[in-house]
Amino acid sequence: MSTFGEILRQRLVTLLPGELKPREIIALLVPNRHSVLLTQRRSTMIVNRVRLFAFLFAVLTPLWSVIDLMVFPLPLWLGLAACRILVCAAFIWLLLMYQPRGSLLDAYRAVAILFAIPTAFYIVSHTILGHYQLSSLSAAVGAGYAFLPFVLMAGLAIFPLALLENAVMVVILLLAQACAGALSWTVLNWPSFAGALWLLMLIGAVSSLAGMSQLAFMIALVRQAIRDPLTGVFSRGSGEEILKLQWENAQRQNSTLAIAFIDLDHFKSLNDTYGHEAGDRALIEASRILQSALRGSDTLVRWGGEEFLLLMPGTSLSQAATALERVLQTGLGVRPDGSALTASIGLGERRQDAAANYRSLLEQADQRMYRAKAAGRNQLCSGADTRPDPVAA
Repeated sequence: MSTFGEILRQRLVTLLPGELKPREIIALLVPNRHSVLLTQRRSTMIVNRVRLFAFLFAVLTPLWSVIDLMVFPLPLWLGLAACRILVCAAFIWLLLMYQPRGSLLDAYRAVAILFAIPTAFYIVSHTILGHYQLSSLSAAVGAGYAFLPFVLMAGLAIFPLALLENAVMVVILLLAQACAGALSWTVLNWPSFAGALWLLMLIGAVSSLAGMSQLAFMIALVRQAIRDPLTGVFSRGSGEEILKLQWENAQRQNSTLAIAFIDLDHFKSLNDTYGHEAGDRALIEASRILQSALRGSDTLVRWGGEEFLLLMPGTSLSQAATALERVLQTGLGVRPDGSALTASIGLGERRQDAAANYRSLLEQADQRMYRAKAAGRNQLCSGADTRPDPVAA
């Protein structure tokens, strides 16, 4: 059974972009396994595509009234035209007022509003049309209203959504179709209704695969853009972006945020004596050990050369110090000569240090790292330390 499961997993992996790693498949299923930067970029893309969708609907929705005017009786046309004007106004509001903020909650809200507007129009127009006996050309145009759910379901394909997110949207649209059927229960053509529902489910499945494919490419591209190619941890540019986001979040919630500068001791001599290849191996091993000690909410950044930055949101100074002392006791690997690879660590915390902004907190942690080096290396210097700032060596 396990062999079959492994074969099935491997076959599924071959359907995805080659750049996607097997451990990243879970990110295609649920959104809570995405990194902060992926979430921000994905949220921005979703809101921008919502606004593009809203623009298209705002233009096309009132234009269709011309067709309605040619085939429907005036009372019916007036009712549908009034609905179209309201829908157009709602789309214009969505286009103008909704701006991307990098928040996944905002993105969800934007998608919900986008799909709620035409869904409500579909249900109302379906009810209005049900009160009129249409024939020939007017009946054919009226039947065109029934295609709106299919347009919405196909529109899911333009959003980079995880499987769970797609499933929620598909279920909501299917429920809207069922609601429209319930409103015309007495005259419902069951074979036609069942066929339409099945087709909606099929389109929903295809749109979900398209959205997941977009998400897969996005995961791979973001990872390549934000990761250090040697160690696999976040690069400095992406690390600064994450720090800024976490600082803003900590300010909003008035929560703790600890950051630590970790500088490997005597690393230049390691490179000079044993070569850069040995230095690279030491960096990879040190980053692996550091990552294994992190919580899911922590972020490790390669700040430059042999220096790492550790971001620990929701962590007090004492909690961070305890965790980092354990790292120092465990060690960060072994140098080529068999001696322990050690590090000097400077630690700062937003509330404890009353930092004005994230850059001043960075500077505080950086200065404390130099204090740890001046005090003999292989140790942690936190806010409780009162030694004078040494000259950077």
